[in-house]
Amino acid sequence: MDFDLTEEQRLLKESLDRLIGDRYAFEQRKSYGQNPEGWSRALWAQFAELGLLGLPFDEQYGGSAGGHVETMIAMESFGRALALEPYLATVVLGGGFLRHGGSTEQCSDLIPKIADGSLTVAFAHTERQSRYDLHDIETRAVRDGARWVLDGEKGVVLHGDTADKLIVAARVGGGRRDRDGIAVFIVDGNEAGVSRRGYPTQDGLRAAEIALSGVRVGPEAALGEPGAALPLIERVVDEAIAALCAEAVGAMAEMHDLTVEYLKTRRQFGREIGSFQILQHRAVDMLIALEQARSMAMFATMMAAEENAAERRNAVSAAKVQIGRSGKFISQQAIQLHGGIGMTIEYKVGHYFKRVTMIDTMFGDADHHLRELARRGAAPGVA
Repeated sequence: MDFDLTEEQRLLKESLDRLIGDRYAFEQRKSYGQNPEGWSRALWAQFAELGLLGLPFDEQYGGSAGGHVETMIAMESFGRALALEPYLATVVLGGGFLRHGGSTEQCSDLIPKIADGSLTVAFAHTERQSRYDLHDIETRAVRDGARWVLDGEKGVVLHGDTADKLIVAARVGGGRRDRDGIAVFIVDGNEAGVSRRGYPTQDGLRAAEIALSGVRVGPEAALGEPGAALPLIERVVDEAIAALCAEAVGAMAEMHDLTVEYLKTRRQFGREIGSFQILQHRAVDMLIALEQARSMAMFATMMAAEENAAERRNAVSAAKVQIGRSGKFISQQAIQLHGGIGMTIEYKVGHYFKRVTMIDTMFGDADHHLRELARRGAAPGVA
């Protein structure tokens, strides 16, 4: 495999790094988080101008026909900045459902609005009982003539409190844990019967608890074939996991850089603490864990386009395991090597720790994916 970036990809990385460097200092991030929406609309508009919001979409819909590598570049940069904007929710998740399951009419209507920054999307899927199982769904969609009526509750919907459109997974047939009988619908965030309770998450982002009571949508709201949507959900989530792995690498790289810089400048016992060999060894161990995570994130990126669902799932699960392990190790080392300052809310290394920890839990933590690999026979002998 060729892991070198093309000229266009290098230009994208350089442009994004400049923008993030100019507009996403730690104090600026704090001010963005204090906005009512929890992120910056002005910066979102700049993302649109730079073409970031249209990266994965076809040119006919206003996109730039980029691939998973371009998404990886963007997400790693966002990870370094601890970006608050709903890129994962809108472009990766929402855009993924449209790219893989949307009709020509749905794509023509919604993708240009995502690309120009005028539309945000959230994936309303998780329920109280479902944990990490994508097929565990109680929310129901019942036919009423040509229309569908949705009833149920969704939890921890990333950026669900401000999203213009919700991608809602609901059951049209079968029992709670059946793999068949699942559908996905596009629901207006302000539709009658939709109630949303937003709140900040531990990593500074926003999420919402969403209740649907007698929400009525037309047949045009269905993404793909109602009752056969689980493979679509799994594919989009696999792509989201690959993107999250790249974001985690960006956050881990920043934690490593912050720690090395601190070791070079913090003086104790009359000398810089970085001169102590034992601390140098710990910094090297952090770098090794980072490079392991980077390699697996690149592997997940390459495999995200794999049409074989089993091979794709195994690849992203393996990457998620390594990301979780590396993230925990690097975060703990960064906090310990910073000493007391690492525990303060005013210093940014703790915020990276929180974000990496949250990434580990999204769509299944390391332990979950390790068990899944064993269950599928991809990791023999692992319990």
